[in-house]
Amino acid sequence: SGNWNDTDSRLVAEEMISDAQSRPWLANFLRDNGKNPAVIVGAIKNLTDEHIATGTFVGDIERAFVNSGTVRVVAKKDEREGVREERADQQANASPETVKEFGMELGADYMLIGEMNKITDQEGKEKVAFYQVDLTLTHLQTNEKVWIGQKKLKKYIARKPYKP
Repeated sequence: SGNWNDTDSRLVAEEMISDAQSRPWLANFLRDNGKNPAVIVGAIKNLTDEHIATGTFVGDIERAFVNSGTVRVVAKKDEREGVREERADQQANASPETVKEFGMELGADYMLIGEMNKITDQEGKEKVAFYQVDLTLTHLQTNEKVWIGQKKLKKYIARKPYKP
C-alpha cells in the first residue's frame, strides 16, 4: 500500500539495526567491556500526518536486536513495573530457592530514540509518500551519540479512478 504498514515497519527495523550493529561502537564496547551491551529502546516519535503504531515499530526494533544475539535489550519502563510487581509477589509466595532478588536488574548501556517523518509529493500523475526514519543510539553514561541511522522509503499512493 501507499501508507506505512507492518512490512515497512519490520524491514526498516531489521535494516537499521543491522546497520547499527555493523558500526564500530559495538566492537569497541565488546573490546572494552568483554560482554554484549544492553540497550533500551526509548521513544520513537511519529511526526507524520498518519496514524502509525510506533509501539509495533519499537517491537520490531527490539526483536531485531534480541534475535541478533549481540545486544541485550532492557525492558521498557512500563514493562519493568509489571516485572517488579511479580518480583514483589515472589518475596511472599515463591520458594526461597526460586525467589528473585530486588536490585539485580540489568542497567542499559545505551538508549535508542528516534522519529518518523513523511513528505507527500506529486510526481506527474503519481502521488508519492517519502518516509524517513531517523534513529540515534546514545551512551547513557556519557551522552555520546555512537550511531546515527537514517532510512528513507518511497511509496506510490494509488489514486482512485474518477467515476462520474
